[in-house]
Amino acid sequence: VQRRIITIEEPVEYRIPGVSQIDVKPEIDLTFAKGLRHILRQDPNVVMVGEIRDIETADIAIRAAMTGHLVFSTLHTNDAVGGITRLLDMDVEPFLLASVVKSFIAQRLVRTICPDCAEVVDYPRDYLAEIGVPVKELGTSFQRGTGCDQCRQTGYQGRAAIYEVCVITEPLRRLIMQRRDGSELKQCAIAERMETLRQDGWRRVAQGKTTIEEVVRVTQTDEVMAETTEEAEPVVAAELPKSAKQPPSSHSPRNSRIALA
Repeated sequence: VQRRIITIEEPVEYRIPGVSQIDVKPEIDLTFAKGLRHILRQDPNVVMVGEIRDIETADIAIRAAMTGHLVFSTLHTNDAVGGITRLLDMDVEPFLLASVVKSFIAQRLVRTICPDCAEVVDYPRDYLAEIGVPVKELGTSFQRGTGCDQCRQTGYQGRAAIYEVCVITEPLRRLIMQRRDGSELKQCAIAERMETLRQDGWRRVAQGKTTIEEVVRVTQTDEVMAETTEEAEPVVAAELPKSAKQPPSSHSPRNSRIALA
């Protein structure tokens, strides 16, 4: 059965065969909210909203999901659970959020190891334990780029994504209905077997795709925030030692994808 898929984006960056794509144009008052209203009149099966920026767009997207449409969108948040608190902060009704949202997916981009200068390095066990690496499962030897002409002496070449997937389970629904704070929601999500961004990063490290230092760099803010929240149990133990060499800062987008049905 062929599905009718319609997107509204700002801007449309890639043309997708078989998908109807609408470009937001603020100069003619074609906003995400107005475009979404028009889309729903065309009887789509799947709707993709480029970004939920306000309560009007959020409300229409959620009500579209309630009428049988599969809706995807994005939010700017620090992690997957942050998508829940972001929508609650927009004044989306908790019972609507709990009943229609299926999942949130957060991503960060990490630099990947240059294949031309990769070598295996043994890390101190105490250091790995301090930053939360599961040493018993992964060991203490991991790859790192030493720097070469191919990567301009950085040790990195290209980027890959790490993910955090928060599926809305029944325990999470109950907490959403009670408007619980982000730390409690995250604790519940982890108890429901959600893997954090850093935990997914360790998997990439074990695969030889990226480095310990790179995963710590792009997830450091999240872990520090978790540690300083009184009610939250830290998922991992914290920051790099001050003596550890930090890679140069680079932009890593912080987005959450939301799926409603």
